[in-house]
Amino acid sequence: MNLFTPHHVQLLNSSYPPSSSLLTAGPEYSPNSQELSRLTYYASNHPGKLTKLGSELEKRIKLECRKAQAGNIRTRASLLISLAILRALATECRRDIALFSPSLIAAVAATMAAVPKDLEVMARAASVFTAWTTYTDGHLIGADSSMTREYITVLRRFAALSCSDVADQEVRNRTRLVGFAALTGALNSEALYNDSVQFKTQVSVIMKPILVTVFQTDVAVLEQQAEAVKDAPISPYLAEFRTRPAMERRAASIHVHIDGETGPSLADVSSAALRALFSLLEHANGNQLGYIMRASLDTLDEAAEPKKWSKVDHCCWFAKQVAEWAQYQYRYAIPTWLVERLVENQEAPKTLTMHTSLAAMVTAVFNSPTPLVNLSTSDVVSNLMNVLLRRTSISPDDSLLPAFVECISSLGRHVYYSDQIQDLAGEIINRLVAVESQGALSRGKQSRSQAIRCLIAGLLGLIHAAETSESAKTPELESPPKRRRSSSVKVASPAAQIANPELAVHPASRRSHVPTDIWQDTLSILCETDYAVRADYALGLVFYLENEIPTMGDSSEVDGVKRIRQLLESPFHQNADVKILVGSGDFGTKFLNAIQAYVYALATSSTLGLGSAVSNSPGDSITNGPTTAEPEGTAEGSEGQSQSHGRRSFSSPPPRARKVSVLRRLVERSPSRASGGASPVRGLITGVPMLLALDQFAAAANGDDAATVSRKNAIKIVVARTWSTIATVWGCADLTSIANKAIASIPAGGDLPASPDVEFGLHAAYESIPLVSEGEVAPWQGVDSQTALLAIASCASVHAATGLDKQAALIRLSVEWTAELALKDSVERSNTFESTIRGDGVSPLLKISPALMHIDNVSLQSLTRSTRGIGVTDLREALEGRSSMSNPALVKPPSLSTMDHGSSIGGDSKFMRPRTKSRRRATPTGPGEVRDVLNRLGIGKPNGSMLKSSFPAASKG
Repeated sequence: MNLFTPHHVQLLNSSYPPSSSLLTAGPEYSPNSQELSRLTYYASNHPGKLTKLGSELEKRIKLECRKAQAGNIRTRASLLISLAILRALATECRRDIALFSPSLIAAVAATMAAVPKDLEVMARAASVFTAWTTYTDGHLIGADSSMTREYITVLRRFAALSCSDVADQEVRNRTRLVGFAALTGALNSEALYNDSVQFKTQVSVIMKPILVTVFQTDVAVLEQQAEAVKDAPISPYLAEFRTRPAMERRAASIHVHIDGETGPSLADVSSAALRALFSLLEHANGNQLGYIMRASLDTLDEAAEPKKWSKVDHCCWFAKQVAEWAQYQYRYAIPTWLVERLVENQEAPKTLTMHTSLAAMVTAVFNSPTPLVNLSTSDVVSNLMNVLLRRTSISPDDSLLPAFVECISSLGRHVYYSDQIQDLAGEIINRLVAVESQGALSRGKQSRSQAIRCLIAGLLGLIHAAETSESAKTPELESPPKRRRSSSVKVASPAAQIANPELAVHPASRRSHVPTDIWQDTLSILCETDYAVRADYALGLVFYLENEIPTMGDSSEVDGVKRIRQLLESPFHQNADVKILVGSGDFGTKFLNAIQAYVYALATSSTLGLGSAVSNSPGDSITNGPTTAEPEGTAEGSEGQSQSHGRRSFSSPPPRARKVSVLRRLVERSPSRASGGASPVRGLITGVPMLLALDQFAAAANGDDAATVSRKNAIKIVVARTWSTIATVWGCADLTSIANKAIASIPAGGDLPASPDVEFGLHAAYESIPLVSEGEVAPWQGVDSQTALLAIASCASVHAATGLDKQAALIRLSVEWTAELALKDSVERSNTFESTIRGDGVSPLLKISPALMHIDNVSLQSLTRSTRGIGVTDLREALEGRSSMSNPALVKPPSLSTMDHGSSIGGDSKFMRPRTKSRRRATPTGPGEVRDVLNRLGIGKPNGSMLKSSFPAASKG
């Protein structure tokens, strides 16, 4: 024995078997157990010697690697024993493992570089590596640059083992299992999470072998194994790994296949890969999940594996599984990154397999039942629309357009607050209006039409997905399937409600429906020049009316149940003589007026010109949103824009003024024009006069040529079928008989074709059907509108719903109707209702609260003070006792009664009660009002008034 040999080296040397017995040390190739115990005991009690022990072992292992690489069998056995000693030191000296971590990682790196094909040596090196990953705190990763480089090198080599492509299947599977065992150790180690920069690097290395294995396994097998992984995440090849605190853990011991046992299969390898993926995802936060998604997509982009993107089923399964296994609060990162990658590649001149797969992955994630809380649906839908419009500008026939429409539609399955669908629909409608006005990136009429069709399809799909998803979650909301309808709950007709008021008790919907004032901005598409666009929108409008419009009397009570008030209890009946004259004061009536104006223009105008508004300026890009619309309140009569009942997630007002002016031009082109909420009552009162006007137009149209006769017949058929629908809704037997008799007399081949069902998604464009058929066209008389009017005015259910008798209903339903008046009513503000909401910018609650409070509140009165200056007029009115009318901020408002005022919603005065005499005060109530006005004018002395003088009192001294 050399007396000058350090004690730790002596203990290390004694741990090896004699040189002569190295060749027979297999298959365990383990050190002498008793001497190894002495070595680990000495090292654990002398931490200062660990660095020297690590350096000595590193030097020996590197020397043994060089000789083993040359084929020296004895040195190979010594190398295996050295690795076993290094692992024992890592396990027993876990508390001070950082002292020899650089040497340990360097020794493992040298081993893997020297004999990468020796599976037994690789398994022993993997055992050393997993022991280190089990007990390290990871602080050296990122701090020690040399060790960090060696660590990343080791990871890359184990990743290479995990995706080995050795020809022998059994050897390949064994090699991959060894690699995944080491990678699983790294994924569960603190070394992965200590440094964010190094986390990104490590994940980019680890995700490649995982994806290689996943894409080589059938989806059916993956689905079965995913369930097993979720139920039992601990790998059968690892034991007690990271289930206890670091000092109490047991490092996994990795062994190669034993001769005589059945070799591992690809299913075993894929199971190990899924367990590694599960371990990674269950610990990742939002930023880390973003790195994982980027690494995954970069792996799919690698030129070495060009066919990965073509495996759409595997791509979709991977996206859904990552979303399911990620932590609940961070799942939103998966679809966000997928959409971001689509945005990054939106300029590709040709459709790539990557585009198709990414779109399918987004749709798969949204269609899955996995919740995605914190998802910014507004940003997602905006980005998807940007990409969609960009693709339409590149090519209107781009094969990606249907996929993007599906992406937008599938977003409707994730509703996390009541107004979410309303907000998303507002985003789409805002972009739809911009495209309609400006065009799709100024690339021509075809791109514009296709862009509009895509947005319409996405809007309808979004609403349909939200409705079907809600019905699936709440089975009691389901109703029998109806033509062109979703599974939303609809109430009985007014006639049925009157006969049986108990029909209408339904659970309230958990989401807000798209309000009419938002949808109204799209109505001009009814008059588009492109028939395919008009047809798509018309079917979509029918779907919207049947599924989103609230029906008469809908109200959600405090118990969350939607009930329908009996018609006799409705405000229409209680104040029928005042409120039945429905005008422009509510959004539903405005919407109906707008629809009727556009339908009339479509039916009567000789040419359609709304498509002429496409801008030719190259700067009019709407990819990132519409430009500022023309201000409303112009001479065209659009004094204000309807405001949403809920939140609107976009700020730019739609160019409704421009549309109104164009529609008026269309109506003016109509030859031989005849001069003259959402409930069924509103529809009846506003719709019947329009039907009469349309019938008058058809009767007054001049010309006996086939085109004119065909047009007149088509209008009369539409009018007849509308009368038939009104008769059915209101249970009017006389009108049903009249309408059915007329419809039965339609000549063979002269009826209009049936409208197709709504197709959710982008479909082939509908082709127009000419009205003029071959041969002579015989004029058809249709329904006698006066007879039909008399029948509906005599209907008992109409009387019960409106509170009008036969004569009053006849007068009300036969009022003169013109498209100009309907259009004006669709955009004008109400004098009462809307002015209260947004007329002067003061909250209605602040206006009425002083009358409800019996205390003086200076701050409250300052809030309700008008922004208008105080002048002589105010002083005069205060002296006359009229300040409450001119400046409500000065005094408490008097109590008002609706019976003292006429209806603000228009109509014949004979249906209104006579006004009572004004209850305005003739004399001031006291000097307080006058003093307040004088003080605001800066005149007089300070007094006890709540409103202080504008100027301080002059000093008497």
